[in-house]
Amino acid sequence: MSMCLLRSWRTRFKSEDDRIPLYHIVEETFHRLLSIFSKLVQIANPPIEVADLIKLICKIFWSSIYLEIPKQLFDPNVFNSWMVLFINLLERPVPVEGQPIDPEIRKSWGWWKVKKWTIHILNRLYTRFGDLKLQKPESKAFAQMFQKTYAGKILACHMQLLNAIRTGDYLPDRVINLVLQYLTNSVTKNSMYQMMQPQIDILLFEIIFPLMCFNDNDQKLWDEDPHEYVRKGYDIIEDLYSPRTAAMDFVSELVRKRGKNNLQKFIHFIVDIFRRYDEASPDLKPYRQKDGALLAIGTLCDKLKQTDPYKSELERMLVQHVFPEFNSRVGHLRAKAAWVAGQYAHINFSEPNNFRQAMHCIVSGMRDPDLPVRVDSVFALRSFVEACKDLNEIRPILPQLLDEFFKLMNEVENEDLVFTLETIVDKFGEEMAPYALGLCQNLAAAFWRCMASSEADDEADDSGALAAVGCLRAISTILESISSLPHLFLQIEPTLLPIMRRMLTSDGQDVYEEVLEIVSYMTFFSPTISLDMWSLWPLMMEALHDWAIDFFESHAGCTVEGEEEAGVVEANVDDARVDGRWAVGTQTRSGIGKKKHSSSRISMRELLDILVPLDNYISRGTDHFLACKDPDYQQSLWNTLQSVMMDENMEDSDIEPAPKLIEVVFQNCKGNVDQWVEHYIRITIERLRRAQKPYLKCLLVQVVANALYYNPALTLETLNKLGVAADIFNHWFAMLQQVKKSGARVNFKREHDKKVCCLGLTSLIGLPADKIPSEALDRIFKATLELLVAYKDQVAETKKQNEDAADDMDGFDADEEDDDEVDSDKEMGLDDEDEDGDEVSSHQLQKLAAEARGFQPADEDDDSDDDFSDDDELHSPIDEVDPFIFFVETVQGLQGSDPTRFQNLMHNLDFRYQALASGIAQHAEERKIEIEKEKSDKANAQ
Repeated sequence: MSMCLLRSWRTRFKSEDDRIPLYHIVEETFHRLLSIFSKLVQIANPPIEVADLIKLICKIFWSSIYLEIPKQLFDPNVFNSWMVLFINLLERPVPVEGQPIDPEIRKSWGWWKVKKWTIHILNRLYTRFGDLKLQKPESKAFAQMFQKTYAGKILACHMQLLNAIRTGDYLPDRVINLVLQYLTNSVTKNSMYQMMQPQIDILLFEIIFPLMCFNDNDQKLWDEDPHEYVRKGYDIIEDLYSPRTAAMDFVSELVRKRGKNNLQKFIHFIVDIFRRYDEASPDLKPYRQKDGALLAIGTLCDKLKQTDPYKSELERMLVQHVFPEFNSRVGHLRAKAAWVAGQYAHINFSEPNNFRQAMHCIVSGMRDPDLPVRVDSVFALRSFVEACKDLNEIRPILPQLLDEFFKLMNEVENEDLVFTLETIVDKFGEEMAPYALGLCQNLAAAFWRCMASSEADDEADDSGALAAVGCLRAISTILESISSLPHLFLQIEPTLLPIMRRMLTSDGQDVYEEVLEIVSYMTFFSPTISLDMWSLWPLMMEALHDWAIDFFESHAGCTVEGEEEAGVVEANVDDARVDGRWAVGTQTRSGIGKKKHSSSRISMRELLDILVPLDNYISRGTDHFLACKDPDYQQSLWNTLQSVMMDENMEDSDIEPAPKLIEVVFQNCKGNVDQWVEHYIRITIERLRRAQKPYLKCLLVQVVANALYYNPALTLETLNKLGVAADIFNHWFAMLQQVKKSGARVNFKREHDKKVCCLGLTSLIGLPADKIPSEALDRIFKATLELLVAYKDQVAETKKQNEDAADDMDGFDADEEDDDEVDSDKEMGLDDEDEDGDEVSSHQLQKLAAEARGFQPADEDDDSDDDFSDDDELHSPIDEVDPFIFFVETVQGLQGSDPTRFQNLMHNLDFRYQALASGIAQHAEERKIEIEKEKSDKANAQ
């Protein structure tokens, strides 16, 4: 029992401070544990119970080094005592007597578990603590010692262990996987690679390649459970255990880092297999070796597409050795041909008919009698659709494609299938309109099936949950494609409402972001926001109020539970993030993991996503927002924003969206929310007093500016009532005057920020003398002039940049290739996919995207002098207000209502400010002419 308690450390001591008790425990117990370990290892002919005890000690040691090596283990003598025992276990053959016959039981047998945990510990020490490149300066001595003393011994043991594959002896998949991980990490290290080099041919051709070939277990699964075959083939967690994936990784790393000596002979080996296959009679063809050769060609596609002389021979290779297998009598070769064809779909085919025929074979594969072939064909179709330059090749068969797609979705829960649908929808855009309703209905039905599957077995794999997310993403893609056809949204709404209602509650935390995106589209593009859509508002308010009060916890990464090896999987995902190659696969491909929420809190990302539809509700359904009292939308919004703004535990960056939403209220509800002005000003001032980040300070000051533009007299009266008017204006003017060494402004960087400030300050100029003293008016007037000039310059610069960018795009040759040779020992470049550029989106879509960007937090670490931001496109009611015309008309109003006050103001201006005022007046007249012309052009265009 005491050793089981020691095993639980890893999850309880994650921070350095929290790990101090762990170090005390190590100091008190590890010398005894080492003594027990040593005695157990020395037992002759040990019974299986000894294996269980050794395994537990290994797991305790693993837990102690999961994040950092305890300081006590840095003692060379202590560490060596442990390593001697681990290497002893690594070298020692697993007892033959007592091994179970059943392979599923055999891999979990005690002594194989000991072997696996031993290798796992040594891998962890090697990849996390023995790599000089990854180590902190204070740990480099340990890394050097490990490399010099142990790394080579471990490699030699691993190479010996892998000989079991050559001789046909048993080796568990997980052990093979871990050993190959060690070898893969050794490829980049000169001393380790030199040890491997004498045996590299044996390793590559007699161990690695056989692992890449189709085998008896594959055939059994293909025949008896094709659904499980498909699931395992597309499951990223299965990849962590798979010897085949580890073999593919080794080959990729070998040709990437040591390609000069290995790529040519490996390709010659593959070509020889192709030759022998072609020459053999049908009964004697090496079908499984051909499968492995195709897998190797697909695995190396990125390298081959960049390397001479192979890149010029790829089309011929596909035509001769890949495309014929579309008609193979062997199912797994038809599937592999589809997969490889998809890998190379983006190359430049010199004969377009080759591309055309391959694509039609892929489409035919969607009706193949074998399920894995159908799935691989759909997956490959995505690449062909992306690469297709003439959509007329696909357009006639589009209905057929969609039918086959949904037949397959009814059979298989796989997010990769949905990726293909997204690609088709994205490619055809508005042409998908006739199919939009049917697509959404099918996707909604598939979503409910996937959710039911996922909920039925919470400890099963994530395929159902991942496919459910894929269905929602595809729905969003469809809604985006029909954004210019608002009437379709009314037809689709009844299909999507049940999903939105259910998944906007705590039941939908795993798909919250995707559902909110759908709500954003539905509230933005639909002709009106229906009462049914308004019924979602309380659900979102409840989520914000109940989940976001304490802390916006990020649920990044995935936790895998439900089996003894959970810690191993977590560690491998963690190792992958360090290594860098796996990180993209773990996050990008899956989107989510099975998230285990430790508390009911919503992430910062989800808060940002909620605010986009809330903006839509207020800006597009203003009348209903103001008039309805049951539910009272204004009150519920206040309750939520107050709880967020006043929470002292929330960081500045966490609440940035809140003042932006207050801005939405003031700008859209002008003249109708007087009763809320004091409430919102009060919480804004209180939050401003403790704000630290400049960006939040700007947003909070802009709340005051928006309130002044909403109702200057009421806002000024409120500021005076709260006794903060002088402090606020002093703070505001000080922020306006702050500049960097380059002369760029520190605060209010965006065009939108400057415009809001201009409108707020200008609104004060029109107030009577008893509200604004002369000295205050003079200060406000000058600050507004300077801000208007800065705004004018920024608008002009943005316009110039846009024109320059347009010119650059006009002269851009998308087909131009980089002829530079890729060095074999350098990192491979970007995938040379030739993705067609997206067509220009509708103006509304740009606004929605900008609206989402407008709620994103600013990068506080950006020290550049860039004074521009793409969320200046953020759509709001003040878009129709020209600040220059507004300023001039306000000053003219002052001149008409109080000439003396106006004369005094002008008299006190020095020459510089008089020149600025004259320039602004002239620019206002120019803007009037430009606006009239824009209106005329728009009218004529209609």
